[in-house]
Amino acid sequence: MRRGGSRRREERERRGGGAGGAQEPWLIHTTIIGNMVLTVSVYSSSKYNLESAESLRYLSLYDNRCLRYFKGHKDRVVSLCMSPVNDSFMSGSLDHSVRIWDLRVNACQGILKLRGRPSVAYDQQGLVFAVAVEGGAIKLFDSRSYDKGPFDTFLVGGDTAEVSDIKFSNDGKSMLLTTTNNHIYVLDAYGGDKRCGFSLEPSPNVTNEAAFTPDGQYIISGSGDGTLHAWNINTVQEVACWNSHIGPVTALKWAPRRAMFATASTALTFWIPGQSN
Repeated sequence: MRRGGSRRREERERRGGGAGGAQEPWLIHTTIIGNMVLTVSVYSSSKYNLESAESLRYLSLYDNRCLRYFKGHKDRVVSLCMSPVNDSFMSGSLDHSVRIWDLRVNACQGILKLRGRPSVAYDQQGLVFAVAVEGGAIKLFDSRSYDKGPFDTFLVGGDTAEVSDIKFSNDGKSMLLTTTNNHIYVLDAYGGDKRCGFSLEPSPNVTNEAAFTPDGQYIISGSGDGTLHAWNINTVQEVACWNSHIGPVTALKWAPRRAMFATASTALTFWIPGQSN
């Protein structure tokens, strides 16, 4: 496994005050869309209330300009997902709602009222989206008629922790759930059956991220102690462990068209898997 150098502060890190004591925002989540970026930010200063500070921002990387603000959530946004096929995206918030948006307009296009902390994900075709909610329930919606309610609901039995992240595999056959108590589950996306599960050491106040490899055969996850773990889904065995970061690894993303992934703690690191790993 080859590792690239540190490039910048991790996108979810809390940043300190700027010049003149000005407060910088927390960067909670970022999604790249070509040469544009969709980001969620919350100001840490107490003079900002959540209603005014909690917003989604559509930024142009070309000229460093904010193109649009998306306002409506009343509490912290904890999940963000862009449709792979059009300009729609979803946001999940601690105000117990999921909002559906369109990049071309400021107004919210739809609202789903739910229980607990919601986590959202589109499948790779953009036809279905999943929402993980309180009690280990996974609700599946048709993205073209979500107002009719979920067409299926799965229950992850035996774990009542909130889901911090949910993803579909590239082939759409599996779903990956990461919980706030550092459990990772792989589910069958069609029937909701649990294929396998993995656990990490507890890391209070740290949300780790896990991801499928592009072929859907392995899971890679960060951890609270800065270690990266990799498991084979079919054998349910850990196949690699890398001590790579100082501090929790809270973000992990695969390149869409290359055999490379990036991880982030207080620094960003690029990885190229080798045959020996």
